[in-house]
Formats: sequence, structure tokens, C-alpha cells
Amino acid sequence: MSPDPQHVPAPIDPRNELSEFLRTRRARLQPEDVGLPYFGVRRRVPGLRREELAQLAGVSVAYYTRLEQGNAHNVSAAVLEAIADALRLNRAEREHLEHLAKPAPRRGRTAAVRPQRVRPQLQHLLDAMDSVPAYVLGRRCDVLAWNRMACALLGDFGARPPEQRNMAWIIFMDPASHELYDDWEGKAQDVVAGLRMDAGRSPDDPRLAALIGELSVKSPEFRQWWAAHDVRSTGPCAKELHHPVVGRLSLAFESLMLPADADQMLVTYAAEPGSPSAEALRLLASWTATDTGAAPNRDLSAT
Repeated sequence: MSPDPQHVPAPIDPRNELSEFLRTRRARLQPEDVGLPYFGVRRRVPGLRREELAQLAGVSVAYYTRLEQGNAHNVSAAVLEAIADALRLNRAEREHLEHLAKPAPRRGRTAAVRPQRVRPQLQHLLDAMDSVPAYVLGRRCDVLAWNRMACALLGDFGARPPEQRNMAWIIFMDPASHELYDDWEGKAQDVVAGLRMDAGRSPDDPRLAALIGELSVKSPEFRQWWAAHDVRSTGPCAKELHHPVVGRLSLAFESLMLPADADQMLVTYAAEPGSPSAEALRLLASWTATDTGAAPNRDLSAT
């Protein structure tokens, strides 16, 4: 997203992000969940108290309180691991905590928001996948490259202005996405969780801040889910879609990190061979072969 030159959004505050992340993780646990006695006393706030979490992690209450207030100066890896264990964080949450508590040096954060570029060889691979919808997702959920089948299935990315070639923007701002995804809420929450991970890695990214600001103002659902501070990795799963041309499809969703391309992910949708969904994709491929609107991306760089 391109920030208004007259008003560049404030960068994301890692200290506040750390504070809210720890607070929301603590709030979801009850004493009985972690083996602490529960005496039935009414609690002023949901979840574990700070002193209970500190006890579980083996740190002083004062130390944990400072950490939850965003003061993570010189926190050790061992302490972070103990707190992650006490909060029962999953792998994605542990990675996010590490980014928030130990942000990259400013030079590294600046490098992380440089223009995103797609290798020509990767675009050639996408074009060769003529029966599989596929696209490349970059930082802040930017759609960087795609093939004809991705356009046919998900909508023509090339017809959108560059600032709207973004999966978060599409999910929350394009009404057609509500009709396309049977489980729109699940898809939308996955997108928000991905943006949270990006916010931890690149807090100085003005385009990310602009995107979050726009969606927070214009979408109540985004605002609600963003406040939950949930993060998770998106693994293989089944997606149910309802396409306006070929109807219902049940597709296997895969997201593959590209080791040679920092912060880029190859996303594919595939049908089980011989299934009605495979036939629907075949019909979709035939339809798009004669439709010039769903052209593959030829601009191999993005901001």
C-alpha cells in the first residue's frame, strides 16, 4: 500500500506489540490449564495473573511485569523460552515473541522493506503450471506474481491497481471474496495472523502500517481480529470455494516458503485427480485459455 505523502503512518511500535501479545496470551490461560490450584475466587481480569505466569516461568514478578510492559532490554533466550513454555506458545507464536523481544537492528529492518522482486525463473515456473492456480505471496501479503489459472480462480490480479494486489486488501475490501470462500472467516483470520507475523519482523515498514491503518478503519472484522494478536503458520489444508463460473470446488491448499527468495511464498491450489473439482479446474483452464483478461504477471518487481 502506498502511504499518503502528506501523512506517513507511524511505524508499528514493537514495545506495544510485545506488551499486547504477552497480555493476550496470558489472558487465554486459566490456572487449571497449567496445573495451578484454582480456589474459585473471582478474578478482576481473565486468565492467569502476572504473578502466576512469573511463577511458572521461574522469573520474578517485577521482571515479568517489566517485560509485559514492553521493556525487553537484554532479555535472554533462556528467559524467553521459559515464558513461551509457561504460555504454551506454538512454534509461530514463539517465533513472533522472539521478533518482538529482540527486533532486528535498524539496518536489518530497513533492508527488510526494500522493493520486492520476483526472479524471472519463478515466473516461468508459474506459467508452466498451466493446470494449477498458483501465485507468489510476499511481505505484507502482497501478490507479487501469478499465472492464468490463479486469475481464473481468484480474480484477475493484473486488472487491479498495484496497491490492491494484496491478499489482505482483497479479502477484507472486495465483496466478491465473501462469495468465493466458503469459510471466509477462517481465510480472513489466517490473513490477519500472517500480517501480525510481518508486523513483528518489519515494524518500520510504512506500507504495512498504511495497510493495517486502512483495514482497521474500513473493516470491523479486521479491527476485531487484529486486536486479538493471534499468529499462526498456514500449513496444508483443504479449501472449499464457490466459483461464479464452474461452481463448487474442493481444493488442496499448499503454501511453500522459497528458500532462495527472502519473504516469498509459493501458494498453490490443486484438485484430487479424477474428482469433480479436477474437472471443474479443467473447464476453468479451457475457459481462460480463450480469455485475454486473465493474463499472467509480466512486471517482475513490486514495491
